[in-house]
Amino acid sequence: MFQTAWKFIRFDKAKSIGVTVGIIISTFLIGQQVGIFLFLTGAMKALATNVKADIWVVDNKTRDINQLGKLDLRVLRAVQSMPGVQKAFPLLVSGASANFNNGTSAAITLIGVDIPQLNEVLDSSKMLDGRPGDLQTDGAISGEFFEKVNLGDNIKLGTELEINGKRAFFALDTKGFRGFGSSFCLTTIERARFYTNQPANTISAVLVRSVPGINTDSLCSRINGTLYGVRAWRSDKLATSTVNKILSSSGIALSTGTLIIFALIAGFFIIGLTMYSSALDRIKDYGTLKAIGAANRFIRHLILTQALMFALAGFIIAFGLLEGFRRGVAASGLVFSFSPVITTAIFLVIVLISLGGASFALKRISGVEPASVFR
Repeated sequence: MFQTAWKFIRFDKAKSIGVTVGIIISTFLIGQQVGIFLFLTGAMKALATNVKADIWVVDNKTRDINQLGKLDLRVLRAVQSMPGVQKAFPLLVSGASANFNNGTSAAITLIGVDIPQLNEVLDSSKMLDGRPGDLQTDGAISGEFFEKVNLGDNIKLGTELEINGKRAFFALDTKGFRGFGSSFCLTTIERARFYTNQPANTISAVLVRSVPGINTDSLCSRINGTLYGVRAWRSDKLATSTVNKILSSSGIALSTGTLIIFALIAGFFIIGLTMYSSALDRIKDYGTLKAIGAANRFIRHLILTQALMFALAGFIIAFGLLEGFRRGVAASGLVFSFSPVITTAIFLVIVLISLGGASFALKRISGVEPASVFR
């Protein structure tokens, strides 16, 4: 079967190339949009996924980690005293305006944390230059490598800037520590309060490490049932809630989904019409097969086998192009990766497109009479 299918493919090279190109285009467009969508959703929940905490205790109205409310510092002490809590520390997240020496300005997100807890917020693999202890110096903040265009196009250590009219400078460079819509800048919690004019008893969240073996959901329920005005979230649930809230209130999901649907439709008709045209050109060949005893079932399997071979070849080429695209945009900070599940899902979609496109040819060939070869 495969040998016969390969002969049919090889005989009509022009149309075989056309089908393969259609599959490549569809695969690339689908993979590109899925990759960008993965990057955006990753940025939405970046704060929750970057911080090494089991539980976030936030204002009870918070559903989006990028829009944290304010808590009183007494909540921290109450959480620290609860059974099952191994460690709890405060986090202050606040927006600010930064002005740079070259005359540009940008919106930043200041993340204030106690220096001893910095390793809970920033993984060492994301520290590009400088040390966490350097943030203890008066006016020190971190800058993100991939946000350098927004951060005055200069995030070298020692570069000065103003935050809400107050002097600051970059003392630590990060790479890959980014948020959704603004730049993350780490500093001490006291300095974050100073730059954003927050009261000394104000925090944005309490981050909790639970005692090993403790059920995290049970600890969340205990905190929610004990403390008024707050809500404890498991980190992964808060991340999911953030993504759902942003997607439901923006057009990101709709725009991405629309482009993917158009890629599917385009691929389906390119493949279908090309295979239909090829079937018309080879109508006597299929008629000959029927004349020498081939049943409709054999013809169907032959056409579907060709479709599977086209899908496999097109997918391999397209995924090579996608990998080149992924590596190229990663240099500018658009970082994403395809999990085995997503890769398999894209392949199955392409196979379905190919098989669906082959149905155009199947309908035409199934009605061919063996006697047509003699006309």
